Amino acid sequence: MDSEQKRISYFVSFCVEQYKNAKHLTGGQAFEELNQYGVLDYLAENYEILHTQSYQWILEDIDEFINIRKQKAS
Repeated sequence: MDSEQKRISYFVSFCVEQYKNAKHLTGGQAFEELNQYGVLDYLAENYEILHTQSYQWILEDIDEFINIRKQKAS
């Protein structure tokens, strides 16, 4: 794994941890929910932009991303 891939992996892990804490979930529950809605891929693909934001902003972005996915599914 090269250094860029490591940075992205650490960032995604950080986001999962922040989401888990904010939503009072277990790590597994947070991972499952984020994976179900494609958030993990979104975070990795948009690392360059997202890693410069505050964790509060990222959590709001994740919530918005999930809500949009849920609306499209219904």
